[in-house]
Amino acid sequence: MATIYDLKPRFQALLRPIAGRLVHIGATANGVTLAALILSVAQGAAIALWPDARWPLLLLPITLFVRMALNAIDGIMAKEHGQKTPVGALFNELSDVVSDAALYLPFALIAGVNAPLVVLVVIVSVIAEMVGVLGPMIGASRRYDGPFGKSDRAFAFGALAVLLGIGLTPGLWTTLVLAAMLALAILTVWNRARRALAEAAQ
Repeated sequence: MATIYDLKPRFQALLRPIAGRLVHIGATANGVTLAALILSVAQGAAIALWPDARWPLLLLPITLFVRMALNAIDGIMAKEHGQKTPVGALFNELSDVVSDAALYLPFALIAGVNAPLVVLVVIVSVIAEMVGVLGPMIGASRRYDGPFGKSDRAFAFGALAVLLGIGLTPGLWTTLVLAAMLALAILTVWNRARRALAEAAQ
């Protein structure tokens, strides 16, 4: 199933020169991963501290784009510049999960937004990432199947943030959007598990 993740090769091609320059000045892939994590936690904290303010929500899409760029850059640095390490692999996967939780859980603090649904979306998304990571343990590859991978979640929550940030009042529509996110996250868990098992069986 198609997902925004499929655009990653083109995105990486645009960022490859930046990655090369960062390596040239002595930056490391783990340092870039750490920067993305700090940025995500700071953005999430802004929404959590000012849940009634519009500016943190309107800032979120920019933060998500920068985070996505940093995630692509650290991957290029690790794979193409000899910086790939076991520590970096663990840190990369853990930071992705922590960043998602930090960025999206604060939506539960916004008045009128269905808090239990927000929490469920984040929990099921973490499970989806765990299923993806467990692929190599059963003889399959790391699974990135959709329809609600990391990039898709970023797009969905970024769009939701913009709608709330421009003044739309939370209500039934936000509940329906979150319910759709939850359904897509559950489908993602199923797809990743099914395809990992199928790949391992081959």
